[in-house]
Amino acid sequence: MNDLTGFQRDLLYVIAGADKPSGQDIKSEIERYYSSEIDHGRLYPNLDTLVNKGLVEKGELDRRTNYYAITEAGEQAIRERQDWERQYTDS
Repeated sequence: MNDLTGFQRDLLYVIAGADKPSGQDIKSEIERYYSSEIDHGRLYPNLDTLVNKGLVEKGELDRRTNYYAITEAGEQAIRERQDWERQYTDS
């Protein structure tokens, strides 16, 4: 996960915390966290990067809507990141 941007890591966490969210669901959640509007030109290329790295799976809900789901590799990347963070934050 060390090759992801902070924004991509945040997207990965949002996807991991939801059950096959749509791009719009992810956009809404990440906008709440960032307290600002995230445009499609920022969101979807970053989601595609997560898919291309094998951390997220992209599927079709209907002809217009895709869903995103965390893969086992994505879950492992999150666990490794959390372990790394704990070594610096646990007292």
